[in-house]
Amino acid sequence: MIRRTAAILSIALVSACAGDKTESAPVDSTAMAPAASAPAAVDIVETAVAAGTFTTLAKALTASGLIETLKGTGPFTVLAPTDEAFAKIPAKDLEALLADTAALKKVLTYHVISGSVPASTVTTLTEATSVEGSKIMIKVVDGKVMLNDASEVTATDIAASNGVIHVINTVLMPPKK
Repeated sequence: MIRRTAAILSIALVSACAGDKTESAPVDSTAMAPAASAPAAVDIVETAVAAGTFTTLAKALTASGLIETLKGTGPFTVLAPTDEAFAKIPAKDLEALLADTAALKKVLTYHVISGSVPASTVTTLTEATSVEGSKIMIKVVDGKVMLNDASEVTATDIAASNGVIHVINTVLMPPKK
C-alpha cells in the first residue's frame, strides 16, 4: 500500500511539474485543494526526490544538513524550486552557494514556511514569514501566484505526510539584512 501511494504521489508530482508548458494558467484554488482521502505516506523530502525534477534541491538540502529537518514531523510548506529554477543561477554562483553551508541554509530555509499552507490560503495572503525569518511577498497577478515579484508558483498542494509542496520556477533569495 505504501509503495502504491508513493508511486501515485510520484506520478502526480511528475505530472504537475512536467506539464505541457501551460504553467501560466490561472490559479484555481478550488481545483487544487488536496483530496480528502488518507494522508500521504511519504514525507516532503521523499516526495520531492521521487519526482525527479528536484535533484539540485535535494543536493542542496544534503549539503546544508537540512534533510533530517524536512523529514521531521512538521508540518511544513515548502516552496520547491525545480532544477530549471536552479539553472537560472549562474553555475559559478550556484557552486559557491552549495559550498557555503551557512548561506545555503539561509536560502533554503527562506523556502520553508512553518505549518501547512494550502493554495487556497496562499491566494488570500500578501506575505508569509519564512523559517529563515524574512517575509516572502505574495501577489496574485492575472491568476498567477507570484512570490517576491520574481517567482511563479507553477504547481500547488502536493501532499506529503509532513506538509505540502508548492513548486516554484525561480529560486528565492532572502533579503540582505
